[in-house]
Amino acid sequence: MNAPFNKHANNAATHPAFLSIWDIHAYYGESYIVQGISFNIHEGEILALLGRNGAGKTTTLRTIARMDNPELQRGEIWLDHQPLHQMKSYQASAHGIALVPEDRCIIPGLTVEENLKLAQIAPPMGWSIERVYDLFPRLRERRKQDGITLSGGEQQMLAIARALCRDIKVLLLDEPYEGLAPVIVQEIAKTLGIIRDQGITTVIVEQNAVAALKLADRAVILDSGMVVYDGSAEEVLNNEKLRAEYLAI
Repeated sequence: MNAPFNKHANNAATHPAFLSIWDIHAYYGESYIVQGISFNIHEGEILALLGRNGAGKTTTLRTIARMDNPELQRGEIWLDHQPLHQMKSYQASAHGIALVPEDRCIIPGLTVEENLKLAQIAPPMGWSIERVYDLFPRLRERRKQDGITLSGGEQQMLAIARALCRDIKVLLLDEPYEGLAPVIVQEIAKTLGIIRDQGITTVIVEQNAVAALKLADRAVILDSGMVVYDGSAEEVLNNEKLRAEYLAI
């Protein structure tokens, strides 16, 4: 595991983090899920947040997004010098955080385009609906279709597109490949690479660890609510012992 994050470091040579997680402790009721997690993410980076079931991955994502549940008991979360740990979820959203949950939360009764229009800030800045359609041509073809009737892969595209319409800085993805065919996984991974090239920082929680690692620049592995690895994604792919011990692959 790399050296602990120093939240006070500001020397330009150290490449200060864009998103910093510092010693966060989070609970669901009496259950102590996240037990002192710290890691940094640089702007435009894709980080794979990995671990076995129950390791604390989704809880960490929800804590970064400042969701009401789980409860952050201690720690700090900084986004581009802004203290997310002092914010409510709507405030974190306004500062550029977007969480795409595992169930995607497509709004029933609304078309694809209505789902996008509902999310879009006014006036649109970097991500207009037409620009989103350029990224996801299938959504343009289905713009008048009820979003809830799309295939699983298309619903995932819509959920990501809807997040982009809010001109986000950080995209948090919880199990984006769940239940999708390998060809659709490859298509979404390619799109996430394009999004990274546009400067958006991405954190991906995914049980398909190999697919996530192939996409990611870096990986953080959690075990029992603590960080056990923080380093390059390539190193995890090449380290059979590490994968077997913490990822069961």
